Amino acid sequence: MTALTCEICPHHCRIERGEVGKCRARMNDGDKIIPLNYGELTSIALDPIEKKPLYKFFPGSKILSVGSFGCNLNCPFCQNHEISMADSTFPTRKVMPEQLVALAEELTAQGNIGIAFTYNEPFIGYEFVRDTSALLKSCGLKSVLVTNGTVAPAALKKILPLIDAMNIDLKGYSQKIYDTLGGNFETVLRTIELSAQSCHVEVTSLIVPNMNDSPEDMDAEAKWLASISEDIPLHISRFFPRYKVRNLPPTPVEKIYELVAVAKRHLNFVYTGNC
Repeated sequence: MTALTCEICPHHCRIERGEVGKCRARMNDGDKIIPLNYGELTSIALDPIEKKPLYKFFPGSKILSVGSFGCNLNCPFCQNHEISMADSTFPTRKVMPEQLVALAEELTAQGNIGIAFTYNEPFIGYEFVRDTSALLKSCGLKSVLVTNGTVAPAALKKILPLIDAMNIDLKGYSQKIYDTLGGNFETVLRTIELSAQSCHVEVTSLIVPNMNDSPEDMDAEAKWLASISEDIPLHISRFFPRYKVRNLPPTPVEKIYELVAVAKRHLNFVYTGNC
């Protein structure tokens, strides 16, 4: 048999030789599963840390933010669909871990504290994140993940010692919502729970009209987060029409503030986004 199983995310794609998994970034080369996006950057920028968003992790600092291509979810409202839904044919710039860390060190003079793996799903570039994060740790810089949380627990546990902070998307508080995105609700909850035991964690929920905007769901989400820690920051963000969902208006600002008030019943730090 030539098919191999990818162990990085809960899809556990069974990939035939020469084929790629659902994420479009991991391929069976005949011997093993390899990341096609290793060092292949589509985006690079020095951002305020608050843009990740991380409000309680070195506030006022900056972080070198990088992204590649591919994702292991299929959100029809994706805000970065140009790269998250792309494959290896998308134009990239080759930057190896040593080069990237050297650039991060150069930028410390401008307030940089490390590297954020963001813009597309970082866990599908697991090996690049792992290798770069190990180098960052050796020189005292920070490693940050902005992730959808769709990662296999075994892979997550291996890399967590190298990670300093995460912002994890919680796209809704039910499996019904994740069914429309090609994901698994319990996996994301497990990622939040495990990560919060190891590094700084903040959570973002993008509120899409008629999908995840009920006060009841937000109350359940905030109550669950508070069961881990009442101090986990929650960012409640506003949807704007993107990708395949262009028929809906932006989330009303009033709805965002309503859900913020609900979440504040349980959590100490709740923030609005894009309002």
